[in-house]
Amino acid sequence: MSKKRMIMSSESVTEGHPDKMCDLISDAILDEALGQDKYSRVAIETGTKNGGVMVFGEMTTGGYIDIPKVVRNTIKDIGYTKSEYGIEWETCSVWVQITEQSPDISQGVSKGKGLHREQGAGDQGMMYGFACNETKELMPLPISLAHKLTKRLSDVRKNGDISYLRPDGKAQVSVEYNENGKPLRADTIVVSTQHDGGISHDRIRNDVIEKIIKPICKDWIDKNTTFHVNPTGAFVRGGPYADAGLTGRKIIVDTYGGIGRHGGGAFSGKDPTKVDRSAAYAARYIAKNIVAASIADRCEIQLAYALGVAEPVSINIECFGTNKIPDDEIEKIVMEFFPLTPSDILKHLDLRRPIFTKTAAYGHFGRNDPDFTWEKTDKAELIKKEAGLKK
Repeated sequence: MSKKRMIMSSESVTEGHPDKMCDLISDAILDEALGQDKYSRVAIETGTKNGGVMVFGEMTTGGYIDIPKVVRNTIKDIGYTKSEYGIEWETCSVWVQITEQSPDISQGVSKGKGLHREQGAGDQGMMYGFACNETKELMPLPISLAHKLTKRLSDVRKNGDISYLRPDGKAQVSVEYNENGKPLRADTIVVSTQHDGGISHDRIRNDVIEKIIKPICKDWIDKNTTFHVNPTGAFVRGGPYADAGLTGRKIIVDTYGGIGRHGGGAFSGKDPTKVDRSAAYAARYIAKNIVAASIADRCEIQLAYALGVAEPVSINIECFGTNKIPDDEIEKIVMEFFPLTPSDILKHLDLRRPIFTKTAAYGHFGRNDPDFTWEKTDKAELIKKEAGLKK
């Protein structure tokens, strides 16, 4: 960060946002396939508008997936139970266009096939992982607060604490940092939530501030914090009726809120042989353990792969001047102690499991869930010892 006070903003969206709904559907289909055949190859996209859902892509699996059923159940679980909300789970149309995975791609990611004997990466590209010591989750504060706000929006809707809320919604948090890059306060908090018709804006604003914003952000709010709640004045029309949705359009929401870089590949709907997903998880695992070991306050890892090739073609480590040991020593630790090939990542993080639906909303990182194996800091003490740092 530059040596001046600055404000950084990050956003999150609820599971009922049309793009997030599509991410959830794509990952629900993936989980159904992995639950029946852990070696399923899946690359599923979802689009939605008005009362229709289109599922398309490639899938090779030994199981049988009732895709319309998965789609409808996911929409129901989100809360789209009335057509006036923007889509309705029982009456929506579901259009499916899926073929098998290309054999040319398949041989590149199957052990013993293709030009390279070891299981290769499922695509080319670069993936980033990031961690910082701003929060206990080792995530940037703006995205951490934004995700907690949208999750609470969903929770109070589902438990009836604010009975007039509907599924679509989003939040944005702007945090002021000091000259040393430390968060000071929440400068602006924005929450937009879909709601039933006939509810006054004053009521919505008061309920959102008191029951959603303050419980989550109380430690960062001061007398100068600005609140924007439904700043257009109303948000009755929502869901796919108001905006088209598509898998993979919320990649910055999914990762670090724009504070850490993103390689460009989306996660949802992709099985873990695809490094867009698995290597991004591995990079987060590496960066988080480095920060947890206190050898850097901030760490960003870039991994790059070639289709069909197992070893990464490049590894780059950036600690933004916060590292306690030289960069080349950190790189040696990464090379020695962390999984970097697709096969090793799959095994070490135990990714051939139906765990991905719950990653689709509220962030793939910074979550306290035992299935999020990439969030473990189990190598922190080992790194400390290797780096010669005191416990």
